[in-house]
Amino acid sequence: MTEQQQTGAGGLLVAGLAGGSGKSVVAVGLTAALRRRGHRPAVFKKGPDYIDAGWLALAAGRPCYNLDPYLMPASVIQASFDVHRAGAELAVLEGNRGLFDGVDVEGSCSSAELARLLKVPVLLVVDCTKTTRTVAAQVLGCRHFDPGLEFAGVVLNRVGGPRHESIVRQAVERYAGLPVLGAIPRSRRDFFPQRHLGVTPAVEHGEAGRAVAEMADQAEQKLDLDRIIALMGKQPQGGMPETSAGGVPPEPPLAANSPVKIGYLLDAAFQFYYPDNLEALRAAGAELVPINALEAEALPADLDALYIGGGFPETSAARLAANRSFRESVRRAAAAGLPIYAECGGLIYLGEAMVLDGREYPLAGVFPVRFGLSRKPQAHGYTVLRVERENPFYAPGTELRGHEFRYSTVEQAAIEPAALALTMARGVGFRDGHDGLTTGNVLALYTHIHALGTPEWAPALVARASSWR
Repeated sequence: MTEQQQTGAGGLLVAGLAGGSGKSVVAVGLTAALRRRGHRPAVFKKGPDYIDAGWLALAAGRPCYNLDPYLMPASVIQASFDVHRAGAELAVLEGNRGLFDGVDVEGSCSSAELARLLKVPVLLVVDCTKTTRTVAAQVLGCRHFDPGLEFAGVVLNRVGGPRHESIVRQAVERYAGLPVLGAIPRSRRDFFPQRHLGVTPAVEHGEAGRAVAEMADQAEQKLDLDRIIALMGKQPQGGMPETSAGGVPPEPPLAANSPVKIGYLLDAAFQFYYPDNLEALRAAGAELVPINALEAEALPADLDALYIGGGFPETSAARLAANRSFRESVRRAAAAGLPIYAECGGLIYLGEAMVLDGREYPLAGVFPVRFGLSRKPQAHGYTVLRVERENPFYAPGTELRGHEFRYSTVEQAAIEPAALALTMARGVGFRDGHDGLTTGNVLALYTHIHALGTPEWAPALVARASSWR
């Protein structure tokens, strides 16, 4: 794709040949560099990942929205892209895994599929470690593999020096026919420290702002920003049209007749919330109340429901356990009938305890379950669930799509089969092909759902909160 062949989509998708290629460093650095230049880039993450989205949000100074062809229909993805880039001059999307990697041999739900759907060109990041001319063959292979896919150009990552860069650059431009829009030298600097669940989240990184600034410096020095901006194009200014049912409506003002209050735990332990999920709750009539489970003495007395997202309770286990008054307030609220919806880390918090390195950390005690932590993933991937039993939020017969990623283990669970409301058609779940622990007005499951793929979720939570109040 040349500067004269712009699609007018107002953005590009940063992709790699595989995970670990350096696309996150390029995407975050590019976003922060654009912001320095006075642009207001909208940012999107392909797939269900929370952590990369958090880094992109920090770089952009605005929320990052997930777009996932497995979890949501194409029409909803397009609507979300249009609505959330309204008012932004440019849009940066980050892919996941390899460009053509999907859920099957056809590459369904891949980053390439998303780029085609949204008509945005691909900026391909290639790891050049210990290779030269072969990079051109890889890039040419990508072009031939899907001739309908548009490419903005290539960024060479981890080049060894000027001579190495020169050879690879010439080879790519001569044989693959794409411009090289940047070359990043090999470095020992690790912008994204790794731990058991992958990249450290921005909210837990002690110097996240500095890391983003350094990535922006690198982008300004090593990427051809002027050319990249020209290739991205510019979207029409002004608001986008309102979307129809099933799309992404603009966020309405809170209802005048005293909206329900839904608390959500937001701190170092619980941080995984899709912006779309929170916006869907507001659109359904909720006032959201962030709560720090590490510091608050108790749940607010005027809550009508509680939403506990995922995160890393294991890294904050000592502080969660030490805040006994808050744990007990959650347990009492659940026993009193407060509607509670919990996912993954939230499920763990509602258990009796978590055992780490032989030490027990007491938790809220809503469910008689004790959790541990493995060195290996216990579940990782998309899920499909069928609602089999009565529960506070989903009607029996409903099919849900979501994702799970956990290292936690279920060590002991005095749970009757009837307490598990969902059956796994795909994925691991809580135990024996089931997920969704229930008691009273509580539903807790390992699966994360996205509101754009599960549109009944937010209205159901708000309705339950309204009926309980």
